[in-house]
Amino acid sequence: MRVLRNMAGKMSSLPSRLANAWAPGLALEDPAAARRLERIATFGLYGMMVAPTALCLVTSPAVALPAGFGGVAAIALAAAGWLSNETPAAAVAAEVAAEDAIARYADDALLDLLPGLVTIHNERGLVVRTRGRDRELLLRDLRALDAKGFLDQIHVSDRILFLQAVDAMRQGGKGATINLRFETRSADDDARSQFVHRRLMLSAIVSEADEFAGFLSQMLDTAEDEAASRALSARAEEANTANEAKTRFLAAVSHELRTPLNAILGFSDILAGEYFGKLENDRQREYVALINQSGNHLLAVVNTMLDMSKIEAGRYELACEDFAASAAVSACESMLALQAKNKGVTLTTRVARDTGDLVADRRAVQQVLINLVGNALKFTDAGGVVSLDCERKGADIVFTVSDTGIGIPEDKIALLGRPFMQVQNDYARKYEGTGLGLSLVKGLVELHGGRVSIASRLGEGTVVSVAFPEAGPEIIPDTAPAAQVVPLEARTEFPPRLPAAAKSMNDKKENAHEHAKAQTA
Repeated sequence: MRVLRNMAGKMSSLPSRLANAWAPGLALEDPAAARRLERIATFGLYGMMVAPTALCLVTSPAVALPAGFGGVAAIALAAAGWLSNETPAAAVAAEVAAEDAIARYADDALLDLLPGLVTIHNERGLVVRTRGRDRELLLRDLRALDAKGFLDQIHVSDRILFLQAVDAMRQGGKGATINLRFETRSADDDARSQFVHRRLMLSAIVSEADEFAGFLSQMLDTAEDEAASRALSARAEEANTANEAKTRFLAAVSHELRTPLNAILGFSDILAGEYFGKLENDRQREYVALINQSGNHLLAVVNTMLDMSKIEAGRYELACEDFAASAAVSACESMLALQAKNKGVTLTTRVARDTGDLVADRRAVQQVLINLVGNALKFTDAGGVVSLDCERKGADIVFTVSDTGIGIPEDKIALLGRPFMQVQNDYARKYEGTGLGLSLVKGLVELHGGRVSIASRLGEGTVVSVAFPEAGPEIIPDTAPAAQVVPLEARTEFPPRLPAAAKSMNDKKENAHEHAKAQTA
Protein backbone atom coordinates (compact mmCIF):
# COMPACT_ATOMS: atom_id res chain seq x y z
CA MET A 1 0.00 0.00 0.00
CA ARG A 2 2.82 2.38 0.77
CA VAL A 3 4.31 1.75 -2.69
CA LEU A 4 0.95 2.50 -4.33
CA ARG A 5 0.56 5.74 -2.33
CA ASN A 6 4.05 6.85 -3.36
CA MET A 7 3.29 6.11 -7.01
CA ALA A 8 0.00 8.02 -6.81
CA GLY A 9 1.75 11.00 -5.23
CA LYS A 10 4.41 11.10 -7.92
CA MET A 11 1.76 10.82 -10.68
CA SER A 12 -0.28 13.71 -9.20
CA SER A 13 2.78 15.99 -9.05
CA LEU A 14 4.01 15.05 -12.53
CA PRO A 15 1.90 17.67 -14.43
CA SER A 16 3.25 20.49 -12.24
CA ARG A 17 6.83 19.34 -12.82
CA LEU A 18 6.28 19.11 -16.57
CA ALA A 19 4.85 22.65 -16.64
CA ASN A 20 7.83 24.02 -14.68
CA ALA A 21 10.25 22.22 -17.01
CA TRP A 22 8.52 23.69 -20.08
CA ALA A 23 8.44 27.31 -18.78
CA PRO A 24 10.72 27.88 -15.74
CA GLY A 25 9.78 30.92 -13.66
CA LEU A 26 6.35 31.35 -15.24
CA ALA A 27 4.63 30.75 -11.89
CA LEU A 28 6.28 33.89 -10.48
CA GLU A 29 5.76 36.12 -13.52
CA ASP A 30 2.20 35.04 -14.45
CA PRO A 31 0.51 32.62 -12.02
CA ALA A 32 -2.66 32.40 -14.17
CA ALA A 33 -0.68 31.34 -17.28
CA ALA A 34 1.24 28.80 -15.18
CA ARG A 35 -2.03 27.20 -14.04
CA ARG A 36 -3.25 26.99 -17.65
CA LEU A 37 0.00 25.35 -18.71
CA GLU A 38 -0.34 22.87 -15.86
CA ARG A 39 -3.84 21.92 -17.08
CA ILE A 40 -2.44 21.32 -20.60
CA ALA A 41 0.26 19.05 -19.14
CA THR A 42 -2.38 17.15 -17.19
CA PHE A 43 -4.48 16.70 -20.35
CA GLY A 44 -1.47 15.43 -22.32
CA LEU A 45 -0.29 13.05 -19.60
CA TYR A 46 -3.61 11.33 -19.00
CA GLY A 47 -4.65 11.60 -22.66
CA MET A 48 -1.62 9.53 -23.68
CA MET A 49 -2.94 6.75 -21.44
CA VAL A 50 -6.63 6.96 -22.28
CA ALA A 51 -6.54 7.64 -26.07
CA PRO A 52 -4.51 4.52 -27.11
CA THR A 53 -6.70 2.32 -24.92
CA ALA A 54 -9.85 3.68 -26.52
CA LEU A 55 -8.46 3.22 -30.06
CA CYS A 56 -7.59 -0.42 -29.29
CA LEU A 57 -11.32 -1.10 -29.13
CA VAL A 58 -11.81 -0.21 -32.84
CA THR A 59 -8.46 -1.06 -34.39
CA SER A 60 -5.33 -3.13 -33.80
CA PRO A 61 -2.84 -2.15 -31.07
CA ALA A 62 -0.14 -1.66 -33.70
CA VAL A 63 -2.14 1.25 -35.10
CA ALA A 64 -3.84 2.47 -31.90
CA LEU A 65 -0.72 3.00 -29.79
CA PRO A 66 1.27 5.32 -32.14
CA ALA A 67 -1.89 7.11 -33.29
CA GLY A 68 -3.13 7.74 -29.74
CA PHE A 69 0.23 8.88 -28.38
CA GLY A 70 0.95 11.04 -31.41
CA GLY A 71 -2.45 12.70 -31.55
CA VAL A 72 -2.55 13.67 -27.86
CA ALA A 73 1.07 14.84 -27.89
CA ALA A 74 0.44 17.01 -30.94
CA ILE A 75 -2.59 18.68 -29.37
CA ALA A 76 -0.74 19.29 -26.05
CA LEU A 77 2.34 20.71 -27.76
CA ALA A 78 0.23 23.00 -29.94
CA ALA A 79 -1.68 24.34 -26.94
CA ALA A 80 1.53 24.87 -24.96
CA GLY A 81 3.17 26.65 -27.89
CA TRP A 82 0.18 28.95 -28.34
CA LEU A 83 0.19 29.76 -24.60
CA SER A 84 3.94 30.46 -24.66
CA ASN A 85 3.50 32.94 -27.49
CA GLU A 86 0.50 34.63 -25.83
CA THR A 87 2.09 35.04 -22.39
CA PRO A 88 5.07 37.23 -23.39
CA ALA A 89 2.79 39.46 -25.43
CA ALA A 90 0.43 39.99 -22.50
CA ALA A 91 3.37 40.56 -20.15
CA VAL A 92 4.88 43.15 -22.51
CA ALA A 93 1.55 44.97 -22.76
CA ALA A 94 1.18 45.03 -18.97
CA GLU A 95 4.76 46.27 -18.56
CA VAL A 96 4.20 49.09 -21.05
CA ALA A 97 1.02 50.14 -19.23
CA ALA A 98 2.89 50.15 -15.90
CA GLU A 99 5.71 52.28 -17.34
CA ASP A 100 3.19 54.78 -18.71
CA ALA A 101 1.53 55.06 -15.30
CA ILE A 102 4.87 55.65 -13.59
CA ALA A 103 5.93 58.20 -16.22
CA ARG A 104 2.82 60.29 -15.57
CA TYR A 105 3.81 60.76 -11.94
CA ALA A 106 7.59 60.90 -12.41
CA ASP A 107 7.37 63.92 -14.71
CA ASP A 108 5.08 65.92 -12.41
CA ALA A 109 6.88 69.15 -11.43
CA LEU A 110 4.93 69.35 -8.17
CA LEU A 111 7.03 66.50 -6.78
CA ASP A 112 9.97 68.90 -6.45
CA LEU A 113 7.91 70.99 -4.02
CA LEU A 114 7.19 68.14 -1.63
CA PRO A 115 9.37 68.12 1.53
CA GLY A 116 11.92 65.35 1.95
CA LEU A 117 13.17 62.87 -0.66
CA VAL A 118 10.58 61.57 -3.14
CA THR A 119 11.41 58.32 -4.97
CA ILE A 120 9.39 56.63 -7.72
CA HIS A 121 9.54 52.81 -7.63
CA ASN A 122 8.44 50.31 -10.28
CA GLU A 123 6.36 47.22 -9.54
CA ARG A 124 9.50 45.30 -8.42
CA GLY A 125 10.38 48.03 -5.92
CA LEU A 126 13.38 49.43 -7.82
CA VAL A 127 13.95 53.21 -7.85
CA VAL A 128 13.39 54.76 -11.28
CA ARG A 129 13.35 58.48 -10.37
CA THR A 130 14.32 60.70 -7.40
CA ARG A 131 12.59 64.02 -6.71
CA GLY A 132 11.75 66.14 -3.67
CA ARG A 133 12.64 69.48 -2.13
CA ASP A 134 15.29 68.07 0.24
CA ARG A 135 16.65 65.48 -2.20
CA GLU A 136 20.29 66.59 -2.09
CA LEU A 137 20.32 66.91 1.69
CA LEU A 138 18.91 63.44 2.37
CA LEU A 139 20.94 61.72 -0.34
CA ARG A 140 24.16 62.74 1.45
CA ASP A 141 23.52 60.05 4.07
CA LEU A 142 22.69 57.33 1.52
CA ARG A 143 24.54 55.39 -1.12
CA ALA A 144 23.37 55.00 -4.71
CA LEU A 145 19.70 54.04 -4.93
CA ASP A 146 19.88 52.24 -8.29
CA ALA A 147 19.19 48.49 -8.67
CA LYS A 148 18.59 47.07 -5.17
CA GLY A 149 20.45 49.87 -3.42
CA PHE A 150 17.28 51.21 -1.77
CA LEU A 151 16.34 47.90 -0.14
CA ASP A 152 19.93 46.98 0.75
CA GLN A 153 20.37 50.17 2.78
CA ILE A 154 17.36 49.47 5.00
CA HIS A 155 18.21 47.97 8.38
CA VAL A 156 17.91 44.18 8.22
CA SER A 157 15.25 44.01 10.95
CA ASP A 158 13.21 46.73 9.18
CA ARG A 159 13.22 45.21 5.70
CA ILE A 160 10.34 42.86 6.45
CA LEU A 161 8.22 45.88 7.43
CA PHE A 162 9.01 47.58 4.10
CA LEU A 163 8.29 44.42 2.08
CA GLN A 164 5.00 43.91 3.92
CA ALA A 165 3.91 47.46 3.07
CA VAL A 166 4.78 46.92 -0.63
CA ASP A 167 2.96 43.57 -0.68
CA ALA A 168 -0.13 45.21 0.85
CA MET A 169 -0.17 47.70 -2.03
CA ARG A 170 0.16 44.83 -4.52
CA GLN A 171 -2.95 43.32 -2.97
CA GLY A 172 -4.93 46.51 -3.55
CA GLY A 173 -3.86 48.74 -0.68
CA LYS A 174 -3.67 52.50 -1.20
CA GLY A 175 -0.48 53.07 0.80
CA ALA A 176 1.16 53.04 4.21
CA THR A 177 3.36 55.08 6.56
CA ILE A 178 6.33 53.30 8.15
CA ASN A 179 9.40 54.30 10.17
CA LEU A 180 12.66 52.70 9.01
CA ARG A 181 16.39 52.88 9.70
CA PHE A 182 18.76 53.39 6.77
CA GLU A 183 22.47 52.62 6.74
CA THR A 184 24.66 55.73 6.37
CA ARG A 185 27.82 56.20 4.37
CA SER A 186 29.95 56.90 7.47
CA ALA A 187 31.69 54.04 9.25
CA ASP A 188 31.53 55.50 12.75
CA ASP A 189 32.47 53.37 15.72
CA ASP A 190 29.15 54.20 17.35
CA ALA A 191 26.73 51.53 16.12
CA ARG A 192 23.74 53.81 16.56
CA SER A 193 25.27 56.54 14.37
CA GLN A 194 25.62 54.10 11.44
CA PHE A 195 21.89 54.29 10.86
CA VAL A 196 19.57 57.26 10.34
CA HIS A 197 15.87 57.29 11.14
CA ARG A 198 13.52 58.05 8.29
CA ARG A 199 9.75 58.07 7.88
CA LEU A 200 8.40 56.70 4.58
CA MET A 201 4.93 57.60 3.31
CA LEU A 202 4.10 55.16 0.52
CA SER A 203 1.36 55.63 -2.09
CA ALA A 204 0.43 53.01 -4.71
CA ILE A 205 0.54 53.82 -8.45
CA VAL A 206 -1.95 51.92 -10.63
CA SER A 207 -2.25 51.65 -14.40
CA GLU A 208 -5.31 52.43 -16.52
CA ALA A 209 -6.31 48.79 -16.14
CA ASP A 210 -6.29 49.27 -12.35
CA GLU A 211 -3.21 47.03 -12.02
CA PHE A 212 -0.38 47.73 -9.56
CA ALA A 213 2.35 49.58 -11.48
CA GLY A 214 4.64 50.80 -8.68
CA PHE A 215 4.58 53.21 -5.79
CA LEU A 216 5.69 56.67 -4.70
CA SER A 217 7.73 57.07 -1.51
CA GLN A 218 8.17 60.33 0.40
CA MET A 219 11.09 60.08 2.85
CA LEU A 220 11.26 62.50 5.79
CA ASP A 221 14.02 62.95 8.36
CA THR A 222 12.81 61.94 11.84
CA ALA A 223 16.15 62.13 13.66
CA GLU A 224 14.95 64.98 15.90
CA ASP A 225 11.71 63.16 16.71
CA GLU A 226 13.65 60.01 17.62
CA ALA A 227 16.04 62.00 19.81
CA ALA A 228 13.11 63.67 21.58
CA SER A 229 11.41 60.30 22.04
CA ARG A 230 14.56 58.79 23.55
CA ALA A 231 14.97 61.77 25.86
CA LEU A 232 11.34 61.49 26.96
CA SER A 233 11.72 57.77 27.61
CA ALA A 234 14.89 58.42 29.61
CA ARG A 235 13.11 61.04 31.73
CA ALA A 236 10.16 58.72 32.30
CA GLU A 237 12.57 55.98 33.38
CA GLU A 238 14.33 58.38 35.73
CA ALA A 239 10.98 59.45 37.21
CA ASN A 240 9.93 55.82 37.72
CA THR A 241 13.29 55.02 39.32
CA ALA A 242 13.00 58.02 41.64
CA ASN A 243 9.44 57.06 42.57
CA GLU A 244 10.49 53.49 43.34
CA ALA A 245 13.42 54.76 45.40
CA LYS A 246 11.05 57.05 47.32
CA THR A 247 8.68 54.16 48.00
CA ARG A 248 11.51 51.93 49.21
CA PHE A 249 12.84 54.76 51.39
CA LEU A 250 9.45 55.34 53.01
CA ALA A 251 9.00 51.63 53.65
CA ALA A 252 12.49 51.26 55.15
CA VAL A 253 12.19 54.36 57.35
CA SER A 254 8.72 53.34 58.50
CA HIS A 255 9.92 49.89 59.55
CA GLU A 256 12.90 51.38 61.39
CA LEU A 257 10.66 53.85 63.25
CA ARG A 258 8.17 51.26 64.43
CA THR A 259 10.68 49.39 66.62
CA PRO A 260 11.57 52.31 68.95
CA LEU A 261 7.96 53.54 68.82
CA ASN A 262 6.70 50.25 70.24
CA ALA A 263 9.15 50.59 73.11
CA ILE A 264 8.11 54.22 73.75
CA LEU A 265 4.41 53.31 73.77
CA GLY A 266 4.93 50.24 75.94
CA PHE A 267 7.00 51.96 78.61
CA SER A 268 4.79 55.06 78.64
CA ASP A 269 1.77 52.82 79.22
CA ILE A 270 3.59 51.20 82.15
CA LEU A 271 4.48 54.59 83.63
CA ALA A 272 0.94 55.92 83.12
CA GLY A 273 -0.46 52.82 84.85
CA GLU A 274 1.96 53.31 87.77
CA TYR A 275 2.64 49.57 87.91
CA PHE A 276 6.05 50.01 89.57
CA GLY A 277 5.25 52.85 91.91
CA LYS A 278 3.27 56.05 92.13
CA LEU A 279 4.34 59.13 90.20
CA GLU A 280 5.23 61.99 92.50
CA ASN A 281 3.00 64.73 91.03
CA ASP A 282 0.43 65.55 88.35
CA ARG A 283 3.00 67.19 86.07
CA GLN A 284 4.81 63.85 85.68
CA ARG A 285 1.52 62.16 84.84
CA GLU A 286 0.77 64.88 82.26
CA TYR A 287 4.18 64.46 80.64
CA VAL A 288 3.80 60.67 80.46
CA ALA A 289 0.36 61.09 78.86
CA LEU A 290 1.82 63.52 76.29
CA ILE A 291 4.61 61.06 75.47
CA ASN A 292 2.07 58.29 74.93
CA GLN A 293 -0.21 60.53 72.87
CA SER A 294 2.65 61.72 70.66
CA GLY A 295 3.89 58.16 70.18
CA ASN A 296 0.45 56.98 69.10
CA HIS A 297 0.18 59.87 66.65
CA LEU A 298 3.59 59.09 65.17
CA LEU A 299 2.72 55.38 64.95
CA ALA A 300 -0.45 56.24 63.03
CA VAL A 301 1.61 58.34 60.60
CA VAL A 302 4.12 55.50 60.16
CA ASN A 303 1.35 52.96 59.51
CA THR A 304 -0.21 55.29 56.94
CA MET A 305 3.14 55.68 55.18
CA LEU A 306 3.54 51.89 55.12
CA ASP A 307 0.09 51.41 53.64
CA MET A 308 0.75 54.07 50.99
CA SER A 309 4.06 52.49 50.03
CA LYS A 310 2.36 49.08 49.69
CA ILE A 311 -0.39 50.53 47.49
CA GLU A 312 2.04 52.38 45.24
CA ALA A 313 4.23 49.27 44.93
CA GLY A 314 1.20 47.08 44.18
CA ARG A 315 1.83 44.85 47.21
CA TYR A 316 -1.27 45.71 49.25
CA GLU A 317 -3.36 42.54 49.53
CA LEU A 318 -7.08 42.78 50.23
CA ALA A 319 -8.63 40.27 52.64
CA CYS A 320 -12.24 40.46 51.48
CA GLU A 321 -15.07 39.13 53.62
CA ASP A 322 -18.84 39.48 53.89
CA PHE A 323 -19.89 41.88 56.66
CA ALA A 324 -22.68 44.34 57.43
CA ALA A 325 -22.04 47.86 56.20
CA SER A 326 -23.73 49.15 59.36
CA ALA A 327 -21.02 47.42 61.44
CA ALA A 328 -18.31 49.53 59.82
CA VAL A 329 -20.35 52.68 60.53
CA SER A 330 -20.86 51.66 64.18
CA ALA A 331 -17.15 50.91 64.64
CA CYS A 332 -16.19 54.30 63.24
CA GLU A 333 -18.72 56.07 65.47
CA SER A 334 -17.46 54.25 68.57
CA MET A 335 -13.83 55.16 67.89
CA LEU A 336 -14.41 58.85 67.13
CA ALA A 337 -17.39 59.74 69.34
CA LEU A 338 -15.17 60.80 72.25
CA GLN A 339 -12.99 62.95 69.99
CA ALA A 340 -16.09 64.69 68.60
CA LYS A 341 -17.48 65.23 72.11
CA ASN A 342 -14.24 66.73 73.42
CA LYS A 343 -14.15 69.16 70.48
CA GLY A 344 -17.82 70.10 70.80
CA VAL A 345 -18.83 68.73 67.41
CA THR A 346 -22.02 66.73 66.87
CA LEU A 347 -21.35 63.38 65.19
CA THR A 348 -24.37 61.66 63.65
CA THR A 349 -24.60 58.37 61.73
CA ARG A 350 -27.47 57.14 59.56
CA VAL A 351 -27.83 53.79 57.73
CA ALA A 352 -30.61 53.07 55.23
CA ARG A 353 -32.81 50.04 55.93
CA ASP A 354 -31.95 48.24 52.68
CA THR A 355 -28.17 48.72 52.90
CA GLY A 356 -27.39 45.07 53.73
CA ASP A 357 -23.95 43.45 53.60
CA LEU A 358 -20.78 44.39 51.75
CA VAL A 359 -17.99 42.17 50.41
CA ALA A 360 -14.73 44.04 51.03
CA ASP A 361 -11.66 44.25 53.22
CA ARG A 362 -13.19 45.17 56.59
CA ARG A 363 -10.00 46.77 57.89
CA ALA A 364 -9.61 48.87 54.72
CA VAL A 365 -13.23 50.06 54.80
CA GLN A 366 -12.97 51.04 58.45
CA GLN A 367 -9.67 52.81 57.73
CA VAL A 368 -11.37 54.79 54.95
CA LEU A 369 -14.25 55.83 57.19
CA ILE A 370 -11.98 56.71 60.12
CA ASN A 371 -9.77 58.87 57.90
CA LEU A 372 -12.74 60.70 56.34
CA VAL A 373 -14.59 61.30 59.62
CA GLY A 374 -11.31 62.22 61.36
CA ASN A 375 -10.59 64.82 58.68
CA ALA A 376 -14.13 66.19 58.98
CA LEU A 377 -13.76 66.53 62.77
CA LYS A 378 -10.35 68.18 62.38
CA PHE A 379 -11.63 70.90 60.06
CA THR A 380 -14.97 71.51 61.83
CA ASP A 381 -15.05 73.99 64.68
CA ALA A 382 -17.02 73.60 67.92
CA GLY A 383 -20.76 73.71 67.37
CA GLY A 384 -20.52 72.15 63.92
CA VAL A 385 -22.00 68.90 62.65
CA VAL A 386 -20.36 65.87 61.03
CA SER A 387 -22.60 63.24 59.43
CA LEU A 388 -21.75 59.72 58.28
CA ASP A 389 -24.44 58.22 56.02
CA CYS A 390 -24.62 54.80 54.39
CA GLU A 391 -26.98 53.70 51.62
CA ARG A 392 -27.28 51.37 48.64
CA LYS A 393 -27.16 52.85 45.13
CA GLY A 394 -27.58 50.22 42.44
CA ALA A 395 -24.77 47.69 42.82
CA ASP A 396 -22.75 49.95 45.15
CA ILE A 397 -22.69 50.64 48.87
CA VAL A 398 -22.08 54.38 49.28
CA PHE A 399 -20.65 55.99 52.42
CA THR A 400 -21.06 59.78 52.58
CA VAL A 401 -19.23 61.99 55.09
CA SER A 402 -20.42 65.60 55.28
CA ASP A 403 -19.37 68.40 57.59
CA THR A 404 -20.06 72.08 58.24
CA GLY A 405 -16.36 72.91 58.49
CA ILE A 406 -14.09 75.39 56.75
CA GLY A 407 -14.58 73.95 53.24
CA ILE A 408 -12.06 73.68 50.42
CA PRO A 409 -11.28 76.25 47.71
CA GLU A 410 -12.55 75.19 44.30
CA ASP A 411 -9.07 75.33 42.74
CA LYS A 412 -7.72 72.94 45.39
CA ILE A 413 -10.32 70.15 45.03
CA ALA A 414 -8.64 68.61 41.97
CA LEU A 415 -5.34 68.39 43.92
CA LEU A 416 -6.80 66.38 46.79
CA GLY A 417 -5.80 62.73 46.93
CA ARG A 418 -2.15 63.34 46.08
CA PRO A 419 0.36 62.17 48.70
CA PHE A 420 1.42 64.89 51.20
CA MET A 421 -1.01 67.36 49.59
CA GLN A 422 -2.57 69.84 52.03
CA VAL A 423 -4.91 72.76 51.42
CA GLN A 424 -2.95 74.91 53.87
CA ASN A 425 0.53 74.08 52.68
CA ASP A 426 2.53 76.78 54.46
CA TYR A 427 4.49 77.04 57.70
CA ALA A 428 1.73 78.97 59.46
CA ARG A 429 -1.02 76.47 58.80
CA LYS A 430 -3.54 76.00 61.60
CA TYR A 431 -4.31 72.29 61.25
CA GLU A 432 -1.77 69.52 61.73
CA GLY A 433 -1.40 66.44 59.54
CA THR A 434 0.80 64.84 56.88
CA GLY A 435 -1.56 65.09 53.91
CA LEU A 436 -1.68 61.29 53.49
CA GLY A 437 -5.24 60.69 54.71
CA LEU A 438 -7.15 61.34 51.49
CA SER A 439 -4.37 59.78 49.43
CA LEU A 440 -4.73 56.55 51.41
CA VAL A 441 -8.53 56.72 51.08
CA LYS A 442 -8.27 57.10 47.31
CA GLY A 443 -5.83 54.19 47.03
CA LEU A 444 -7.88 51.81 49.18
CA VAL A 445 -11.15 52.63 47.42
CA GLU A 446 -9.62 52.16 43.96
CA LEU A 447 -8.18 48.79 45.04
CA HIS A 448 -11.78 47.71 45.61
CA GLY A 449 -12.81 49.07 42.20
CA GLY A 450 -14.75 51.90 43.82
CA ARG A 451 -15.01 55.65 43.30
CA VAL A 452 -14.29 58.76 45.37
CA SER A 453 -16.30 61.94 44.86
CA ILE A 454 -15.50 65.25 46.56
CA ALA A 455 -17.59 68.42 46.68
CA SER A 456 -17.11 71.52 48.82
CA ARG A 457 -17.98 75.17 49.33
CA LEU A 458 -15.47 77.43 51.03
CA GLY A 459 -16.77 78.46 54.44
CA GLU A 460 -19.79 76.11 54.30
CA GLY A 461 -18.49 72.56 54.40
CA THR A 462 -17.39 69.50 52.46
CA VAL A 463 -19.04 66.30 51.21
CA VAL A 464 -16.96 63.19 50.45
CA SER A 465 -18.65 60.08 49.05
CA VAL A 466 -16.98 56.70 48.57
CA ALA A 467 -18.70 53.91 46.63
CA PHE A 468 -17.72 50.26 47.15
CA PRO A 469 -19.01 47.47 44.87
CA GLU A 470 -21.46 45.45 46.93
CA ALA A 471 -20.28 42.10 45.47
CA GLY A 472 -16.58 42.79 46.00
CA PRO A 473 -13.68 43.88 43.78
CA GLU A 474 -13.35 40.54 41.90
CA ILE A 475 -16.16 41.24 39.43
CA ILE A 476 -15.26 44.87 38.80
CA PRO A 477 -13.90 45.38 35.23
CA ASP A 478 -10.50 46.90 34.58
CA THR A 479 -12.19 49.91 32.98
CA ALA A 480 -13.82 51.00 36.24
CA PRO A 481 -13.67 54.80 36.53
CA ALA A 482 -11.02 56.21 38.84
CA ALA A 483 -11.55 58.73 41.61
CA GLN A 484 -13.34 61.82 40.40
CA VAL A 485 -14.46 65.23 41.62
CA VAL A 486 -18.15 66.05 41.20
CA PRO A 487 -19.72 69.53 41.42
CA LEU A 488 -21.62 70.32 44.59
CA GLU A 489 -24.56 71.61 42.51
CA ALA A 490 -25.33 67.98 41.54
CA ARG A 491 -26.71 67.46 45.06
CA THR A 492 -30.16 68.66 46.08
CA GLU A 493 -29.25 69.80 49.57
CA PHE A 494 -26.31 70.33 51.85
CA PRO A 495 -25.39 68.36 53.93
CA PRO A 496 -26.83 65.40 51.95
CA ARG A 497 -29.87 63.56 53.26
CA LEU A 498 -30.96 59.98 52.67
CA PRO A 499 -34.25 59.11 50.89
CA ALA A 500 -37.48 59.58 52.82
CA ALA A 501 -37.72 55.86 53.54
CA ALA A 502 -34.50 56.05 55.57
CA LYS A 503 -34.83 59.34 57.41
CA SER A 504 -35.41 57.80 60.81
CA MET A 505 -32.52 58.17 63.22
CA ASN A 506 -33.26 54.63 64.47
CA ASP A 507 -32.41 52.99 61.15
CA LYS A 508 -28.88 52.23 62.21
CA LYS A 509 -29.96 50.62 65.46
CA GLU A 510 -32.66 48.53 63.79
CA ASN A 511 -30.29 47.32 61.08
CA ALA A 512 -27.64 46.40 63.63
CA HIS A 513 -30.28 44.62 65.74
CA GLU A 514 -31.46 42.56 62.74
CA HIS A 515 -27.85 41.63 61.89
CA ALA A 516 -27.23 40.53 65.50
CA LYS A 517 -30.36 38.36 65.43
CA ALA A 518 -29.21 36.72 62.20
CA GLN A 519 -25.81 35.90 63.73
CA THR A 520 -27.31 34.34 66.88
CA ALA A 521 -29.98 32.37 64.97
